[in-house]
Amino acid sequence: MYVDTLKLVSTLGARRPAVALPSRLDQLFQNLVVPDCDADEVEEQIWRLWMHHPHRRAAVALERTATEIATQLYDIAETRLNNLLRACPDFAEAWNKRATLYYLQERDEESVRDIHRTLELEPRHFGALCGLAEIFRTSGDTESALFVFQAALRVNPHLSVARNAIEELLAVSRNLQ
Repeated sequence: MYVDTLKLVSTLGARRPAVALPSRLDQLFQNLVVPDCDADEVEEQIWRLWMHHPHRRAAVALERTATEIATQLYDIAETRLNNLLRACPDFAEAWNKRATLYYLQERDEESVRDIHRTLELEPRHFGALCGLAEIFRTSGDTESALFVFQAALRVNPHLSVARNAIEELLAVSRNLQ
């Protein structure tokens, strides 16, 4: 799955997001690459749209899982996400939330699988990209981590987390040489 997901990341710029995603996201992502944009505001709007679902029950379920994950009610969150994804298999942010849950539980294979699905639906998902890069980073795959963090910066050049991670990874690489 890791190799397939890296291949997917390499084609993100050529792929379109799922039609189920709000079209307003296109303009927000165009705004996000402008150097002097209010990145925090634009990112907040993007996350709000990612969390949105036309069926209110799905959106409420996703909000509840965020709370359950934050309070470490992982079993409940996983059950709710499994049910949500069975009912709404094209809900990109639900896949991303489950990937986050699996990451927190150190279930990296499952997390990468769900990140892959997130990126199939929303190739601009900088949160999923950063999550994937962190999995590579913690597993010691510096080259893949750098590649994915750089992909995240192409989508959102304001990600200080990705920029800092790249600097740290490059510094470690230089010290090893």
